[in-house]
Amino acid sequence: MTGPLYPQELLNPEYNLLIGFLIGIGFGFLLEASGFTNTRKLAGVFYGYDTTVIKVFFTAALTALIGLFFMHHLGWIDIYKTFYPKTFWIATLVGGGIMGLGFVIGGFCPGTSLSAASTGKIDAWAFLAGVFLGIFGFIFTYDLWKDLRVAGKMGVVNFPQWLGIREGLWIFLFTAMAVVSYVLYDKWADWWKKNRLTREDIDDLGL
Repeated sequence: MTGPLYPQELLNPEYNLLIGFLIGIGFGFLLEASGFTNTRKLAGVFYGYDTTVIKVFFTAALTALIGLFFMHHLGWIDIYKTFYPKTFWIATLVGGGIMGLGFVIGGFCPGTSLSAASTGKIDAWAFLAGVFLGIFGFIFTYDLWKDLRVAGKMGVVNFPQWLGIREGLWIFLFTAMAVVSYVLYDKWADWWKKNRLTREDIDDLGL
């Protein structure tokens, strides 16, 4: 909930859930204020006409990555005490594919659907119903999926360890990848806006 603060014993256990709850409310507010509860903006990532989500998530990842790297090397925290789950790469790819498909179809991810539902959007409530249906469906049919759940077991490993490179080099490569992605996505969005057929164009052509 509170990143590296709790495992570093910089935060009392009784405040951990409360601060996590407040951070969650703030995160939901920012999602709504940024327009991330709009399905067109979210689906635009996959269709190519809106790059906002890509830029925001890459920027958030870079901020956390660089911030934690420097805090660790300055001795402010011990990054190796921060919990992150074991890697099961096959299960992750399958789960990511399913979630991505749901993202395209529904126009929400679990977090944005909660924020949108709090504003009363019916499609967000329908999406949440599907989320819980999937959760309970997985629980009650777990025996069918238990082997897939642990497929591709790699243990606790991060990208620098997997690639066999230093953390600083990985941060540089990830930053460069983010910058290139920003540029390519902007060019893709510009091309899409200039070349796609609008609804008015389709009506004019009688299609």
